[in-house]
Amino acid sequence: MQIGPYSLPAPVIVAPMAGVSDQPFRQLCLRMGAGMAVSEMMSANPDTWDTDKSLKRMYLADEPGIRAVQIVGSEPEWMADAARRSVSEGAQIVDINMGCPAKKINRRLAGSALLQDPALVREILQTVVAAVDVPVTLKIRTGWDTEHRNGLEIAEIAESCGVQALTVHGRTRACLFNGQAEYDTIRAIKQHISIPVVANGDIDTPQKAQAVLEYTGADAIMIGRAAQGQPWLFSRIRHFLTHGSDLPSPEWDAVRIIVLEHVAALHQFYGEYKGVRFARKHVAWYLERYGSAKHFRRGFNALTSAEEQLDALELFFSNAIA
Repeated sequence: MQIGPYSLPAPVIVAPMAGVSDQPFRQLCLRMGAGMAVSEMMSANPDTWDTDKSLKRMYLADEPGIRAVQIVGSEPEWMADAARRSVSEGAQIVDINMGCPAKKINRRLAGSALLQDPALVREILQTVVAAVDVPVTLKIRTGWDTEHRNGLEIAEIAESCGVQALTVHGRTRACLFNGQAEYDTIRAIKQHISIPVVANGDIDTPQKAQAVLEYTGADAIMIGRAAQGQPWLFSRIRHFLTHGSDLPSPEWDAVRIIVLEHVAALHQFYGEYKGVRFARKHVAWYLERYGSAKHFRRGFNALTSAEEQLDALELFFSNAIA
């Protein structure tokens, strides 16, 4: 898949996820086979840019792979300024969020709320595309609700405004993350526009990835929640798409190495206080598939230092392997 001058090494992309797809997670997923990783969404409100949270989300120095930053907002000029700021910090692709269903985002008429206003969508896209010299991409849902599924209209607007790739989550805003994603709208969009289309929603196995690509005709797939606690899903999907055979999940000792390296990277990136707290949810995701880890997770969440967390994980895995 090609986005402007950038060729993805694999048609599998890490979704932008607030509080999840930070630099340590992105780098891990890239090492595990993802073709590109999109940052957490950055608010276009300039009042937030110099907060510690936003500065961490804009952190791009020395990052490997294609650097894609997602921005969110509803004011065209603010969105253009956020795009320029992102590029100045090293972004090679600017992605616009028109898919987030969160109430706090939609109350500001941002995220998926913008799907109700195609004229504003056009104005935002035109303004951002004109503001930067890097590819601009867009992420949407299929519409605001099932009776107003206007994903095709928004896709045509995006193409006409110079957007260079479109990701479509196969749900409306009203669906949130409930029920099952539908791929008919993504298929229709792919058939009507010429820019690359990325399919997103409920893709959680290599077999599902191939089936969605074949059904929709999409150029790539995007993985979000399914990668939480199993970043090796990217390598499994990539292997299946290339060779047609399933790559098993890593052995327990390999999982130990991945978890310990990820937790240590969180400590280093955020500092001990915040790193310890961010590590708790990732460790819970890694271990939720193992019923025997339930008691350990409760104790792990009470730990307050980086050293305690790493020591506890070493002991847990050593006992489990033994």
